[in-house]
Amino acid sequence: MPELEVKLDQRSYKIQIGRSLAPAVRAFADSLAARRSRCVLAVDEALLAAQPEFVAEAFADMPRIILPSGEPTKCFAQFERVCDFMADSGVARDGTLFACGGGVTGDLAGFAAASYLRGINFVQIPTTLLSMVDSSVGGKTGINIKAGKNLVGAFWQPLAVFADTGLLETLPEREFPAGMAEVIKYGMLADEELFTQLEALPRLSSASDELPEVVARCCQIKADVVGSDERETAANNGRALLNLGHTFAHAVENVAGYGAYLHGEAVGLGLYMAARLSCIMGLIPPSDVERVKTLLERYSLPVALREPLPLAELERVAGHDKKVRAGKLRYVIMDSIGNARTQDGINPDTVRQLWKDAGAA
Repeated sequence: MPELEVKLDQRSYKIQIGRSLAPAVRAFADSLAARRSRCVLAVDEALLAAQPEFVAEAFADMPRIILPSGEPTKCFAQFERVCDFMADSGVARDGTLFACGGGVTGDLAGFAAASYLRGINFVQIPTTLLSMVDSSVGGKTGINIKAGKNLVGAFWQPLAVFADTGLLETLPEREFPAGMAEVIKYGMLADEELFTQLEALPRLSSASDELPEVVARCCQIKADVVGSDERETAANNGRALLNLGHTFAHAVENVAGYGAYLHGEAVGLGLYMAARLSCIMGLIPPSDVERVKTLLERYSLPVALREPLPLAELERVAGHDKKVRAGKLRYVIMDSIGNARTQDGINPDTVRQLWKDAGAA
């Protein structure tokens, strides 16, 4: 069972990766309850329906709130529901909220934990590949508003993360490939060896023997980046590198309507656009763009819009991106596969043409 640590000054924590982790989750909850910490659960409704035995074994009769599946759940109405649930359950400042679900559940519950009583503990039990390798690690929590994705939130680190890869076996068909977009992202931005390994392997699945190692490698990359720039305050590079392709992806999600694209599907398109941008800037050769495209298509990830979206709206939403500094939008670009950096001052006409090439109208 791989075990990693996110090393931070004040809130370091461990990530356990493996199969059949329900007893470990239950033991952790029992240890908190022994200290009279009130423990409650926010659980995704689809996960609860697909994995009732895991939920029963891990959480027993812990008070729970069931959250709707899907990106629209990351909203103020559901945030209020979770906060009211914790108040009704008698959660005090030493309480702990367990989040069991994908990135939507973790982001929403984490933001509620960061806000309720000005901050209580929470624990991440990610149940999708995307949340295991990305959103459950690093302490970014938040919800969406009309202006854009994740524009309201907080940095709030979990007490622990338990990534049970056995839970991936009941994922809906689109979810595992969507998670692979984030895996591919890590190879593109920081680990050429991982990218090459993914190219050499047949299409991974939830049953692949290599999966726990791949998940652990992605988590280690993110832990290293977060440890050096927890709150994304570095003037250049730092934690912003983890957003490779995401400026494009978040705009697509917003303009298409949250839920039309899974987050990982939008990220797949964003990664291809970031690779093309890097090539246009003369940083990587066309052959590397083709390598990225081939790997994305292996996992049925889009490299163009499924149907046209308004160009003006895509540009407007991208302009609200969190990576804007001093009025300038920063993009994450690659000097090579496995080596990324941030860059502002990119010609808007270049980006506009990329959107048009992707199918924007």
